[in-house]
Parts: sequence; structure tokens; C-alpha cells
Amino acid sequence: MRKNFGTKGMFTAPLPVLLVGTYDENGVPNVMNVAWGGQCSEHHVALNLGHERKTLQNMRLKKAFTVMFATQETMVAADYLGIVSGLKVEDKVAKSGLTPIPAEMVDAPAFEQLPVTLECRLASIREEKTGEIRVTGEVVNLSADESVLNEKGRVDFDKMHLICFDEATLKYRIIGEAVGNAFVEGNKIRKA
Repeated sequence: MRKNFGTKGMFTAPLPVLLVGTYDENGVPNVMNVAWGGQCSEHHVALNLGHERKTLQNMRLKKAFTVMFATQETMVAADYLGIVSGLKVEDKVAKSGLTPIPAEMVDAPAFEQLPVTLECRLASIREEKTGEIRVTGEVVNLSADESVLNEKGRVDFDKMHLICFDEATLKYRIIGEAVGNAFVEGNKIRKA
């Protein structure tokens, strides 16, 4: 038997814990925790933001941003960045303990403690009928710290200790071990 939750339940869970970095007009780095976002095409990411966000102001100004993935090691900083506003807390990045470094290809910050960074050029900002702001960015570079690369030089998510947000219980969860191979497991049915 099923239980109906209407619109009060979780829709898609777990959600990635994304950290979005921008610079303001003075080159001061800002970063926010974004729960609703992710890859929306081969070279694009989409983020849903509220109206009153320092990050949104900075995106409009610089036409660029970075997207990074929170890890178990950066969970406390990531949570802090989601509960305080850059409009209300001066230099919240310094208080978070994260160390900003310039992204290679866009005018936005990356952070030493976050091993994978998507560098994005602002593609669009659009207000949805729901009142949310939908930001789309074109990924122009993916940079990764060598510590999270495998022997073939590719990003190895097993080395990152990525966390996700469980909206149903308001918990952060670590993403676990690999359990199968994409585009392979289904062949067990197809070839049967």
C-alpha cells in the first residue's frame, strides 16, 4: 500500500550539495550552498535561487560563477554557507574557513578544500512562474585536484567523500560505493 504526501514530500532525493562561488564588484569572494541544482545538459548546469541573494547579484555583475561539490570534510563549512547570507554577513567565506583561489577560465573563485570545480559562464537568468530564479551556466572548464584522480587521470568520486542532502530527514549523507556499471547492467535484460 502507498501513502500520498501531495506536495509536502521529497521529489528527488538525495540532492547534491553544491557550493556556488562568485566575486563581487571589489573582487571579494562569496559562496553559497545550493540544494536545487545540477547538470541539465552535456555542457550546462541549472540552479534555482531565491531573489535576494548576493550570489545572484554577483552573477549578474561578473557573468560567471563556479560550482563545487561539498565533501564530508567540508560539510560544516558547506552547511554554514547555506544558513548565512552574504547580504548580511560580511566576508562569510573567511568565516567558513575555505581558502579562495582564482578559477582558471572564468572570473569567479574556486576553493582549495573543494577538489572539483565546474567553471561556468552565465548563460541565462530567468524568473520562473513559481517566483524562483533559474540560472543556467555553460561549463567552460572542469578542474580537479590531483588527489581525486584515478590512474587514468579521471575524476574518481570514490576519493572525494561527496555528501548529499536528504530533504526528507534534513540530513547530510555520504554518497556510497559503486554498485554497478552504467550502460552495462541493463544488458542483462536486453540480452536475455
